[in-house]
Amino acid sequence: MTTTLTQLVTFRLGDDLFAADISSVERVLRYQTPTPIPNVPPWIAGVVEYQKRVLPVIDMRSRFEMAAEPVRPETRFLVFHIGDDWIAAQVDAVLEVISALPAEVAPPPPLFRGLAGEYLRGVVRRKDRLIVLLDATRLLTATERLHLDAVIDERLIVEHSGEEA
Repeated sequence: MTTTLTQLVTFRLGDDLFAADISSVERVLRYQTPTPIPNVPPWIAGVVEYQKRVLPVIDMRSRFEMAAEPVRPETRFLVFHIGDDWIAAQVDAVLEVISALPAEVAPPPPLFRGLAGEYLRGVVRRKDRLIVLLDATRLLTATERLHLDAVIDERLIVEHSGEEA
């Protein structure tokens, strides 16, 4: 049995706690209004620029079919690097980094089947609270990534040619 600690970045969506492996998190950014782009799913809030890259912004509330809430001062973007891709995830607040042993990560309960279950790695219990552990590599499917890349590339070509999108 391995005793290697995993570092997890915890964040909040409403009253629910979530976490992602720190190795998939590039940076935490203050909220900025994303630039809208056409022809994308409703859970894509738009794009933002970070380190000369154009990142799609996933509205995590919308992605998880939660009620929309207004942006607050603690709203943040978690920038995930997934292979060669980077994406930003809009969350209500980023809380802290915690450590977890592999034995502390329970498999997702059966009720998390279907769409939402695809994103989950497990559940961690902390101070009588459950923290849902996300698999950041699954926030976008390969098909969704290809579609977004094409739409973003098309938008950049139109902007650089001086035409309106």
